[in-house]
Amino acid sequence: MLGLLARDLPPDRLATDPRVLAAHSTDRSGTRPDGLPLAVVHARRVQDVSTVLRHAHSLGVPVVPRGAGTGLSGGASAGEGSLVLDLSGLDRVLELAVEDQLAVVEAGVVTADLDRAAGAHGLRYAPDPASAAWSTIGGNIATNAGGLRCAKYGVTRDSVLGLEAVLADGTVVRTGRRTVKGVTGYDLTALLTGSEGTLAVITSATVRLRPVPVASATLAAWFASFEAAAEASYAIARAGVVPALAELLDGPVLEAVDPALRARGEALLVVQCDGAGAGVEAAAVAEVLAPLATAVERTEDPAEAEALLAARRQALPALERLGRPLIEDIAVPRSRLAEAAREIRTISARHGVPVFTLAHAADGNLHPIVVVDPSLDRLPDAAWEAAGEIFALALRLGGTLTGEHGVGVLKRQWVAEELGPAAYGLHRRVKEALDPLGILNPGKGF
Repeated sequence: MLGLLARDLPPDRLATDPRVLAAHSTDRSGTRPDGLPLAVVHARRVQDVSTVLRHAHSLGVPVVPRGAGTGLSGGASAGEGSLVLDLSGLDRVLELAVEDQLAVVEAGVVTADLDRAAGAHGLRYAPDPASAAWSTIGGNIATNAGGLRCAKYGVTRDSVLGLEAVLADGTVVRTGRRTVKGVTGYDLTALLTGSEGTLAVITSATVRLRPVPVASATLAAWFASFEAAAEASYAIARAGVVPALAELLDGPVLEAVDPALRARGEALLVVQCDGAGAGVEAAAVAEVLAPLATAVERTEDPAEAEALLAARRQALPALERLGRPLIEDIAVPRSRLAEAAREIRTISARHGVPVFTLAHAADGNLHPIVVVDPSLDRLPDAAWEAAGEIFALALRLGGTLTGEHGVGVLKRQWVAEELGPAAYGLHRRVKEALDPLGILNPGKGF
């Protein structure tokens, strides 16, 4: 395999240095695979990807696609005998079609870089994962990433119009279109979005851009408990307001970010409204929150707004300084967010496992995070037991195992329970049709 790749790829593409292999063997989840991968291919063009998959398919070698490694479920975990396909070098913005409000970008383009490029034309890329400064468009598409603004603008899938992807045998395909509407054929773009590299390797995407809002207004509300803040976030929805974002952090997360934040309350809810009616909507939100919160602050200054959102963006790095986070990603119906928060607190106490919780409150997406000693070879049984009960809780409340991070390797054992036998079997048949030898990111998803 390595001889074929060395023959058919440019000399700077193939790496076998153990240090490089170790650096590319896992993602931000910290999942520790058995052994090191066989090699890393630093792809620079779609032809590199096609060459790798053609040889891997003929020899049955597993291939693990990788972007920036910011995934949180072990989707880029690469063990012994596998080949890592590093797509971060496909980093060109190929086209910015301002009049059509779309961009064509390679998979390795960093999310925030695309947003900045669009911003020069009064546009923006709406999806806003907390890792936007590092994560890549291809990785976002592979996991159907959500983010802070998904309450109003949807998740990544809602901004993807078309894809260029390479199938398991090296065949290059293009899906979707450049138009906002389009129903010709099956929606293969939506199928590949969120497939975690198990059906094809995404090399570029045509994505939708939106005008930068003419105005925004941001509120920070402090609460006596996380549950009270969750109830308040649903009250905003009942009032008929659709904010651009509504981010919720509990007391332990605030303590990890900055003890001064924790001193102000046991939970912080940051709400942002945007568009021509931002001021009116923010006033309506303030009216809803005022009788429920211990304090409410409001600003229309972008710098002050970003300072309020900084606590949310700093949450995961702050927890990573405490230890190894086991990051969960359940979603429940918005009306049951407070109920989920209460039960998570009970689960935490029952197992003696501290749980740090943050949420995209406007769409019911909770991140209950267990932080464990990073020196341990394996996650403690209590942490796994708590995680299992949290997953069961999500399903019992009519929710899902993952709202935006993907299944990866961390949630495989619960997938069949959520999908049910018939749908699970259909998933397997789709996988077999597109990847009959099972070489694409094996062991991920289900």
